[in-house]
Amino acid sequence: MNPCTSRLLIVDDNEMNRDMLARRLARKGYEIAVTHSAHDLLERVKLDGTDLVLLDIEMPEVSGLDALKTLREAYSAIELPIIMVTAKNQSEDIVRALDLGANDYLTKPIDFPVALARIGTQLSHKRAQEALKESEERYALAARGSNDGLWDWNLSANVVHFSPRWKAMLGYQEAQIGDRPEEWFERIHDADRERVKEEIAAHQKGLTPHFESEHRVLHKDGSFRWMLSRGVAVHDTSGNPLRMAGSQTDITEGKVSDPLTGLPNRLLFIDRVGRLVKHTKRRKDHLFAVLFLDLDGFKMINDGMGHLIGDQLLLGVAHRLEKCLRSTDTVARLGETFTVARLGGDEFTVLLDDIKDPDDAKRAADRMMKALAAPFILGGKEVFTSVSIGIALSTSAYEQPEEMLRDADTAMYRAKALGKARYEVFDADMRASVMARLQLETDLHRALEREELRNFYQPIVTLASGEIAGFEALLRWQHPTRGLLGPIEFIPVAEETGLIRELGWWNLRKACQQISEWRAGSLAHRHLSISVNLSAKQFLQPKLVEDIRNLLHELALPAEALKLEITESTVMADPSAAIEMLQQIKSLGIRLAIDDFGTGYSSLSYLHRFPLDTLKIDRSFISGMGDDGEGMEIARTILPMANNLRLDVVAEGVETLQQVAMLKKLQCKYGQGYYFSKPLSAEGTAALLAGDLTWQACEQTK
Repeated sequence: MNPCTSRLLIVDDNEMNRDMLARRLARKGYEIAVTHSAHDLLERVKLDGTDLVLLDIEMPEVSGLDALKTLREAYSAIELPIIMVTAKNQSEDIVRALDLGANDYLTKPIDFPVALARIGTQLSHKRAQEALKESEERYALAARGSNDGLWDWNLSANVVHFSPRWKAMLGYQEAQIGDRPEEWFERIHDADRERVKEEIAAHQKGLTPHFESEHRVLHKDGSFRWMLSRGVAVHDTSGNPLRMAGSQTDITEGKVSDPLTGLPNRLLFIDRVGRLVKHTKRRKDHLFAVLFLDLDGFKMINDGMGHLIGDQLLLGVAHRLEKCLRSTDTVARLGETFTVARLGGDEFTVLLDDIKDPDDAKRAADRMMKALAAPFILGGKEVFTSVSIGIALSTSAYEQPEEMLRDADTAMYRAKALGKARYEVFDADMRASVMARLQLETDLHRALEREELRNFYQPIVTLASGEIAGFEALLRWQHPTRGLLGPIEFIPVAEETGLIRELGWWNLRKACQQISEWRAGSLAHRHLSISVNLSAKQFLQPKLVEDIRNLLHELALPAEALKLEITESTVMADPSAAIEMLQQIKSLGIRLAIDDFGTGYSSLSYLHRFPLDTLKIDRSFISGMGDDGEGMEIARTILPMANNLRLDVVAEGVETLQQVAMLKKLQCKYGQGYYFSKPLSAEGTAALLAGDLTWQACEQTK
C-alpha cells in the first residue's frame, strides 16, 4: 500500500493531541484532515473522501446513549475502518469502542509504530473489501449482460447454488429448483448424462484445464434444450476439489437450426418426432405423419448453374413449403401443427401432427408438389424443379423416431423409382423390398471373394456369312440361394453402392483372359474379338487407360481384339470430357462402340466428333421392325448415317429370320440376339467354337 494515496480523518477535541498526531502521520506520507467534533463526521467523510477515521473516544459529545446510537448509525452508513483511541487499557473502554462499531482500538499515550501498523492494516482491509465488491459487481453485471445462468457447487457440502437465470432458462421460478446436484443431473438427457458426469470427474481430477460440455437439458415444457456448460474447480493444497463454479448458455438455436434456411435441422426434427412417438404410445388415437421430400434433378441444377444458384433454390423451396403448409385448409384446421425441416442437401422433411386421417397427409403432399411446380427466378433465369415425397404414418406403432424417418425415406425412393414428381405412402411391402435389397447388397459385397461371378458370352454374327465375328461378355451372378441372376437384378445395386467398379473390372479382366485363350487355341479363332460394357463410373476413373494398357500387356492380347461399349448417356453427360477419354483409349488401339444407341440423348450432332468404330442399335428398335413398323424407320435412318461415318453397325435383340432379312437388306453388317444364340457359359461357348454344338439358326442365314 502506498500511504500517500490514503487520507485519514483525525477527530479529537484536544488541539495539542490532534495537531501532534497529524504532524507525525503527515511525515509518514498520509494525507491528513482534522476536526474537533464528531457531529460533522459523516459529512466530512463524504466531502473529503476519507479512507480511515481515527476517533478519540473521550470527547464529551461521544458520551451518552443517544450519542452512541447516532455514531453507530453514522458508522454503519460510512462503512469505513474506524480506530478508537482510549486513555488507558480499560475493559469498559474497549467494550465501549467495539460497541460503537470500531474495527480496532488504541490506548493513550499513542504508540505510533503500533498505530501506523494498525492504520495500514485497516486500510489494506478496506481496499481489499472495495476491490472484492467491485469485482463482484463487475462479475454480476457481466453475467447479466451475457444472459448466462450461473452455478456454484460446494463439493464438501454437496450443494449447488443455481442462479435465478439458470433456473429461468429451464422455465422454473426461483423457489422451484433446490440446491441438490441432482436438480441438474436428473434433467440431463439420458443419452448425455453419463458423459457429462465423466467430463466433470475428469476435470476435478485435474485431467482437463477446465470443464466444458454440450448436452441436452429437460425444460419444464417437456422439450430438451441444448446447453453449453463451462466451469472450473478449486482444489486444496493436497489437490482435493473443494468447489466448482461455472455458467450455462442456451445454444439450442445454433444446434438445431439449418444455417442456410433457418429451418429446424435433423437433430430438432428427430427430437420432435420422438416426443410424438412417446405421446402416441399413451394415446392410441393420436395420428401424425412424417413426409420426406427430395428435389428431382437438383444435382444437375447445382452442377450446371453453380452452388450459389443451388443455395438460392433451396431457400426458395423452404419458403414455399412453409407458406403452402401455413395456408392449407388441412393444416389451418389443425392449428398449424406442422414442422418443416431441412435434413441436408436437397432433402426436406415435414411433420404433420394431430391429423384426422391419412388423406390429410396426402393432401398436404399434393399441395407441396403444386407449390414447387411454378418456376423459380434465380440469377435472372427461370429454374424448374419438382419433388418426390414419401409418407410414413404413425399407425405403424414405431418405437424410435429414426424408424419413422427411415420409412418415409423408403417411400420417397419408391416415388422416385415410379417416375418422380409424385408421393407414395409407406407400407409393409416396401419394407420387405428394402430388406431384400439390403440383403442383396450384403451378398454382393461377398460375391467377389466367394468367386460367385460368371461371364456369359453371346455371339456377334456377321449377317452376310453367318460366321461368328466375336462375343459380348455379359456378367452374371451365381447366387448361393437364388440361383443365376441376370444383370438387371444386381447391376443397379452395384451402381448405387459403387461396387460397379470392382464388378466391371472383374468382367473386363475375365473377358480378356477368355478371348486370349480362345484366340490362342485355334488359328480359325484368331480373328475373334470380345466386347465388354464399360460403366459410367469406370469410364470416369483416372487410371482407366493405364490399367487397361497393363492388362493387355500382361495377357499379350492385341488391342484390336478388345472392343469397349459405352452407353450413349455416359458420353453425353459431359461430351468434351468423354471425347478426351475416348481418344486416350483409342490411342491404345482398342475399338469403341456406342451401346443402346437411340435410347439416350440426341447425340447425332456429336457422333462425328467421337472416335468410334461401331454403333449398336438398341433391341427396342429391332423388335419393332416390320414392313411399316417404327423400328424399321429408325433403322433406315441410323444405318445410312453410320455407313457415311464409316461405322459398323450391330443390331441387338435379333430374334426372327424376317428381322435378319431386313437388316441384310439395309446393309447392317452384324447381328446379335436369340435368333443366333442365347448367352452361353464359357464352357458352352468353347463347345460352340469347337463345333460340338449344332447352330441351326446360322445355317438358315447363309
